Parts: sequence; C-alpha cells; structure tokens
Amino acid sequence: MKKSSSSGSCLCGKVSFSAAFPSLWAAHCHCTRCQRAHGAAFVTWVGFPSAQVEIAGVSDLRWFVASEGGSRGFCAVCGSPMFFKSDRWPGELHVARASFRDPVDREPQAHVFFETRVPWNLVADSLPKKPSVT
Repeated sequence: MKKSSSSGSCLCGKVSFSAAFPSLWAAHCHCTRCQRAHGAAFVTWVGFPSAQVEIAGVSDLRWFVASEGGSRGFCAVCGSPMFFKSDRWPGELHVARASFRDPVDREPQAHVFFETRVPWNLVADSLPKKPSVT
C-alpha cells in the first residue's frame, strides 16, 4: 500500500514537516544560489502545493529573503536549509529531498539550471538537462 504522505525534519529535529501526496515534481537544481545556500553541487527539490505541507516548529524556522527573489527556509537552531518559495512559482513550496525521512512519491525527473552546474561533479544519468527558465 502506498503512503499518502511523507515526513522529515532538520538535522536537530526542531523543525519538522509532513507533506501530503501527490507532489508536483522532483528535480535536481544546479543554480548557483542553491549551490551556495546548501554548500553542494546541486540540491534535489520536491515541489508541493503549499497547502499540502504542514510545518511544525515554526518558532525555530527562519526565512532568508534574497534580493533577486525567492525565500529560503532554514532551522534557526542547526542551520539546516529545508524550504524554498518564490513568486515565480506561486502557491508552491519546494522541500529539500534530503530533509525527508521517508520515501516520496516520485524520483527526480530532470536537472534544472544545468548550464550553471559545477565542473567538478560528473552528471552521467539520462535525465533531461534543462537550462534556466527566464
């Protein structure tokens, strides 16, 4: 039997969430902002309608609002980056795949912002490699 939701948390557990399926999409983001925010070659996101994600521990959740747009949610206690939202995708909340404890309802479907990928990470899978969307 398939689960109807998945849950997860930050590293210290102060901020947790539950996301109800179905998700909208899952993708590996190679944009330079995700690279810097997560200290990684890319970030795997799972997109949900905002109303399908319940967040607990909101008193420990902080939002960094970038001047170029978009807000990144992170735990104020341990610093774990967890969420992304933007006017570019109204009504969506993007949840970092690595924050989930449980499986989600889909695997990543593409690499996005692929032209800004780091040169030191070989991407050898057969997923579509999409450029930035303007």
